[in-house]
Amino acid sequence: MNNLNVEELNSEYRNKTAEDTLRLIISSLGTEKAILASSMSIEDQVLTDMLLKVDQKSRIFFIDTGRHFQKTYDLMEETMKRYEFNYEVYAPESGELEAMVSKYGPNFFYDSVEFRKKCCEIRKVNPLKRVLSTVDGWICGLRRDQSLTRQEVEIFEWDNNHSIYKINPIAFWSEEKVWEYIKKFNVPYSNLYNNGFRSVGCQPCTRAVRPGEDVRGGRWWWEDPDKKECGLHSPGHTPA
Repeated sequence: MNNLNVEELNSEYRNKTAEDTLRLIISSLGTEKAILASSMSIEDQVLTDMLLKVDQKSRIFFIDTGRHFQKTYDLMEETMKRYEFNYEVYAPESGELEAMVSKYGPNFFYDSVEFRKKCCEIRKVNPLKRVLSTVDGWICGLRRDQSLTRQEVEIFEWDNNHSIYKINPIAFWSEEKVWEYIKKFNVPYSNLYNNGFRSVGCQPCTRAVRPGEDVRGGRWWWEDPDKKECGLHSPGHTPA
């Protein structure tokens, strides 16, 4: 994989299927060195269905922040039973979490973008670093039309922060196409989506989307749209 030209891959795979992209990654990196990140979103559920069809032994991980909706855990269990596999689960380091909550309180992330990002760092970013240290490439469900911060997403990127490949097989998919796949293959999804949610994260930081808002309008709704990332997908990704 290190010898492949990412810019050329983006040109070649722009008109290929997401399944083609996943097959390339698994054949190039192997099941042990490629991993799918799942937050149990509709996009990640689609990719879970695709990836396990490509190779049942594929690795899929979930970051358990400790603040998820109960419905997210219910979907996690349903998905494991449906596809007969187990997620790799990563959680915040207890010492870091205890120190943060003791110092700032349980809801300090509402006070400023800086504090919110600190919470995301402890609960999400640091566990992510641990799992990505085990692979050469991570697969994500990012789509260009999800938000202002994701309009430049490419199918193949180089993650400068972690020095691995980042692959977004459905980068150019519309939300409608995601739902078409879910309905066609009866892919399990959170019923929060049936109640106005279009993106689901930690319970304290997620609400239903209002008319006219983008897909991620319900995430960190008290912040400006151009700041709505948790640090998992921070700047540092290049298409070549």
